[in-house]
Amino acid sequence: MRDSQPPRDVGNRPPHAPDHGDASNGAPGPPPGSVIAQRGAADRPPAGPADAGVIGRLTSTVERLRGELARARAEADGRALLELAKGILVERLGYGPADAARQLEDLAGQSNVSVLELAADLVNQAARDRIADIAREFVAATGEPSPALRLRSAETGMLGAGDVQAVARSALDHALRPLGASAVAIWSANADQSLTLAGSAGFDPQEASLWRHVPPGVPTPARQALIARAATAYESPAEAGLPSIGQREITGGRLAVPAGTGGRITGVLEICWPDALPPRSQSLQRQFEALAELCATALESRPAGGADPEDAARTTELLELVHGLPDPCLVLQPVFDAADLPTDYLIKHLNPGFVDFAGRPRSVIAGARLLEAYPLAAEPGGLLEKIEHVLATGESFRSSAMQLSALVDGVPLTTEAAVDISRHGAQVVLLWRAKDGAARVASLLQHAQRLGRIGGFEENLRTGEIAWNDTLFDLHGLPLTAEPIPIEHLPAHAHPDDEHTIGRFLRTLLHHGRPTSTAFRLKRADGIARHIRVVAEPVIGAEGRITAVRGAYQDVSAQHWTEVALAATRDQLAHSEQQSAERSRLALQLQHAIMPPSRGPLDLHDLRVAVRYRPAEKEHLVGGDWYDALALPTGQVLLCVGDVAGHGIDAATGMVALRNALRGLAATGAGPAQLLCWLNSVTHHLTDSVTATAVCALYDPQTKVLRWAKAGHLPPVLLRDGRASELSGVSGILLGAIDQADYEEGELRMRSGDTLMMYTDGLIERRDRSLQDSLDDLRATAQKPQPSDDPAELEHRLDHLLRYSSADTDDDTCLIGIKIR
Repeated sequence: MRDSQPPRDVGNRPPHAPDHGDASNGAPGPPPGSVIAQRGAADRPPAGPADAGVIGRLTSTVERLRGELARARAEADGRALLELAKGILVERLGYGPADAARQLEDLAGQSNVSVLELAADLVNQAARDRIADIAREFVAATGEPSPALRLRSAETGMLGAGDVQAVARSALDHALRPLGASAVAIWSANADQSLTLAGSAGFDPQEASLWRHVPPGVPTPARQALIARAATAYESPAEAGLPSIGQREITGGRLAVPAGTGGRITGVLEICWPDALPPRSQSLQRQFEALAELCATALESRPAGGADPEDAARTTELLELVHGLPDPCLVLQPVFDAADLPTDYLIKHLNPGFVDFAGRPRSVIAGARLLEAYPLAAEPGGLLEKIEHVLATGESFRSSAMQLSALVDGVPLTTEAAVDISRHGAQVVLLWRAKDGAARVASLLQHAQRLGRIGGFEENLRTGEIAWNDTLFDLHGLPLTAEPIPIEHLPAHAHPDDEHTIGRFLRTLLHHGRPTSTAFRLKRADGIARHIRVVAEPVIGAEGRITAVRGAYQDVSAQHWTEVALAATRDQLAHSEQQSAERSRLALQLQHAIMPPSRGPLDLHDLRVAVRYRPAEKEHLVGGDWYDALALPTGQVLLCVGDVAGHGIDAATGMVALRNALRGLAATGAGPAQLLCWLNSVTHHLTDSVTATAVCALYDPQTKVLRWAKAGHLPPVLLRDGRASELSGVSGILLGAIDQADYEEGELRMRSGDTLMMYTDGLIERRDRSLQDSLDDLRATAQKPQPSDDPAELEHRLDHLLRYSSADTDDDTCLIGIKIR
């Protein structure tokens, strides 16, 4: 059999080259000594029926878990792409994160595209980078769907990956597998001309481990790409005599693309197909180069996924061991100097049961150096000496009672604990069990004082000795080496207006001997004024006289300014309510002046136009819905409906601006798509962060042809021969989202008796149903027969739609009906 044959002669190939050819067909084979070379298929014992059943179940379970993992990764990458798109809306339109997410969903529904596709388009429009150019050129050259979503998903996944191994998986899953590729390898180019497999996906793990390192001089496809400094393609590397990873399982074409940034090549992206290479094109080549550039970024900023598996396994076992211990446990990594001697220890891991005996949070200890977290461990005979002895000799250290010390805010804290120190490979495990909680309680109290900005003091009135903690020095703006301020000198450090307040405080405390408190403004040594509350009590001696005073200062500046702000807010609130009511009244008047809630039908050539407007239920939600029906000098009829985002005076004024702008632009004779393109620029440049949706149509009475376009708006509904249907086939982004936008245009030849309905989202939107379900309900309601001989048939149909609308969003609604006579 093939695996049992000896390897072919490779001439002067370096001794560690991973390729060892096969004598039967010249194809590269496994290295000597590998499992495949040592044991062929004939050596394996036959599997019985029971074994086959177990193996089948295990195989299906593994495949299911792999599928779930792939879906989870894809969802995470999709979320990252959505976050980028939301960030664009937040930055450009001033939305909050929640509003931006809702806007994305609404726009995607209105544009009949997925949220991820809309997010990719927004990122492309905003970034205008290499991927955006590639997507635009691909569509222009092929007319096929844009690869923007595929490339952007790959980009977000690769940039968010933790190591190069994850980068390879993301590149394969999102960008390359849709192109037919089955595996990918990312090679890191080393200074000695060797190659390191930094990450891979689609290969057998054992195969990847065999190709972890490629010595200099081995002519692999990746090496040839580095030599040529250009992409190299091979219909079959075996036929070209080039060994490469996974060559036995994946026998199709390969493409090796140099990966680099800033003119410096740092590696190679090798892509494998199970069959022939895809047809070569400039657009595909640019996609592969963009992926290679992302891989180069990963090689420079992320760790390779090819660490020694044995070391990783030992570390994993050690962490699992300490994870199950109930007592505090630290895993220490030695830090060596130039002479290869340990100078300190990195606290690499803390188990879930870890509690610092000094009361500090885990985040302060994890990742710190041992002598940074516990400097007193360096004392003679202390913890550091014990750890160094264990590391040097491998002898474990155990003590049932050892003093452990920590320095917190300049205060040494000590506890007694049982200590166990042991060496595991190159790491040291330190475990302790504290015997009392006094130090921990004291530390917790100290941290509570620090977090609450409370400084404690005690003053001996007989000796003049004063004790302050570190927080109190900070409150007064003094260095720790400064002399504490006696309580009697407090008036000299207070605001002049608080002199009488401090005087009453001192009389009550020192003369009457009673506990007391007061609030005052402290003038710090650095010139900053702070609002302070002081609480103190006298200490009465055996003779009945005051011997000492103890108490605390608390910085209440934040509370003081909060109270001031609340008082100012209460005053502003009444004024704001009055202003809000006035703004709502003005917005409503402006809206009614431009667009009355109801008006009689309008006859334009052979069109009969009727309009209905239903305002929002709440008066302060004056919206930006608008419509227009106008006979143009060209003989055509302009028909349009729009919705400005938001409510209130801004929405109303934005509505007026867009309606008037479209009227003026329509006089140029341009088509609907061009009108919306111009109106988008007007919205983006001449209004203050306004966005809107709109549908615009031009009707030619001579030919009965209706041309129409939409910008993120709901499609018109056509009622013909008793059946209602949506006008589809065109798309376009909402107005004002980006600077330049292109819109598609549709055309429809109208017939006598046709009725066209244009509307805003307030007619159909429901919180508990999808947009498509709401559109289905609208079509069903519109199809209800109306008396054809009734002269008010069109008006009755619009009233019927409003009356039986299933919307529940309390939004305003605009509905325009056009009947061809």
